Amino acid sequence: MTYASHVFNHSRKLRTAPNLLRHEQANLIRWFSRDACRSLDGADVDASKICRHGFVPRKGGGASNYSSGWSSSRGNFKQCQRTSYPDVVVAQYLGIFRRNLSNMTMNMGFPMNDVICSSMCSSSHLQSWRSFSSNSDLPPHQEIGMPSLSPTMTEGNIARWLKKEGEKLSPGEVLCEVETDKTTVEMESMEEGYLAKIIGGDGSQGIKVGEIIAITVEDEEDISKFRDYQPSQLGAPGPAPESKKPSEPAPTEKETAKAPASQPESKVSMPSQTPSAEDRIFASPLARKLAEDNNVPLSSIKGTGPDGRIVKADIEDFLASRVKEAPATAVKAAEATLLDYTDIPHSQIRKVTASRLLMSKQTIPHYYLTVDTRVDKLMELRNQLNALQEASGGKRLSINDLVIKAAALALRKVPQCNSSWTNDYIRQFHNVNINVAVQTDNGLYVPVVRDADKKGLSKISEEVKVLAQNAKENSLKPDDYEGGTFTVSNLGGPFGIKQFCAIINPPQAAILAVGTAEKRVVPGSGPDQFDFASFMSVTLSCDHRVIDGAIGAEWLKAFKGYIENPESMLL
Repeated sequence: MTYASHVFNHSRKLRTAPNLLRHEQANLIRWFSRDACRSLDGADVDASKICRHGFVPRKGGGASNYSSGWSSSRGNFKQCQRTSYPDVVVAQYLGIFRRNLSNMTMNMGFPMNDVICSSMCSSSHLQSWRSFSSNSDLPPHQEIGMPSLSPTMTEGNIARWLKKEGEKLSPGEVLCEVETDKTTVEMESMEEGYLAKIIGGDGSQGIKVGEIIAITVEDEEDISKFRDYQPSQLGAPGPAPESKKPSEPAPTEKETAKAPASQPESKVSMPSQTPSAEDRIFASPLARKLAEDNNVPLSSIKGTGPDGRIVKADIEDFLASRVKEAPATAVKAAEATLLDYTDIPHSQIRKVTASRLLMSKQTIPHYYLTVDTRVDKLMELRNQLNALQEASGGKRLSINDLVIKAAALALRKVPQCNSSWTNDYIRQFHNVNINVAVQTDNGLYVPVVRDADKKGLSKISEEVKVLAQNAKENSLKPDDYEGGTFTVSNLGGPFGIKQFCAIINPPQAAILAVGTAEKRVVPGSGPDQFDFASFMSVTLSCDHRVIDGAIGAEWLKAFKGYIENPESMLL
């Protein structure tokens, strides 16, 4: 108890032991063994026994062949046991550690049952802790792996390191910039220490989540020891240690004598089977020599000699036919070489977009509903609102801002379309979060406007402009694009596309494709009169597992009502 109290009072790591005990069990072992190192005394030591059990074999005879102990840079803490049986040493050592740990936890004011304590002292938990190395040749260090910064992230790229090897780290400082499948995110340091080794340098591509990208140490003098460090398997957990079986008793001399001697393996090679007469190829010596000189396989030639024998004329005919085919092949190869192209590497966002949209088309039963909406009143209201915005110093509203608002209100009116499919149930969302498709040089982004049904048009317009700018600068954060329940894709305003069908953005159940507004001739009030009106085509792509055809039509009806009577959106 005295030693445990000493370590608890003087170790910076042990001051947070109460919090660690409430989390992973492997964490506790790591914090208790953080500064532990061994003293070899010139002996050949099994590193796994020292790291897991804390005993060192000593040279010498008699009954004192093993001693157990811990040595630390902040002071010595040793508990010696002497016996001729190593298993006894291990059991006694673990018992001491367990009793001291239990006493400490009671003094800190919370219980710790025997099951947890015993499981923490097992070597399997030490082996499963991937971020802490128990290699006896290296000082204590922390292995930093590639983090998972988004739900769909499986690998990432290192854009650049903001810290260099040897620099001091503080909690909250930015280590590096990681390019995820959506955007570029800053990775912060979680602990105080020093950056000893960078495994994945600037521009590293395709690093799997969990692979080691850097090594940190607590003491500055340990940095040089990791200069040539290379992890055996980047981010891969080591194999679980096999449980030691109890040693079987050695066989007696009588049993050894009774055991029959193993028979030596027969080294007599079996004669190879001679080829049958049907497999033999008959050819004249001159034909064989000519075929060998021109690399012609005899099996591809049909003989015309006696009994199907291949003769010289057969080889010459084959060579002549091959010469005739060569020019045609050369012409085709020349045509292929005339193609001029450039291979563009896939970006992370391009890879994710491709995989998710492919999965969407292969697994989601799409169907499409199209309707034409008259937008004369909508454009008139937009002009009036923009005049008020300019007078007050605000930014102008776009048609897409009004479309987002109308779609959000229609989702609130028909909540079945604001849903998602799972294998066990259909999840219907109470929040109306609209993703807006934004095209950039890097690829397609879909930032989200949260609670769009509750926000005003000016607020929606402001958020869309900020999110679109961040998407083009590749500076979106995960909160800027996660959590959407419905998507709007507009190719009409920017590109003049009349009508198109969009692919559903999983796990959502619908996406609205907005076309451009065009002038059309419509009947007037009189029999021989006509008028001009502006119409906008919109197409709703639906997941038939979630949204039936009538439900999709009902949503489009509600959306069309808001577009053709925009004053109702302001109520």
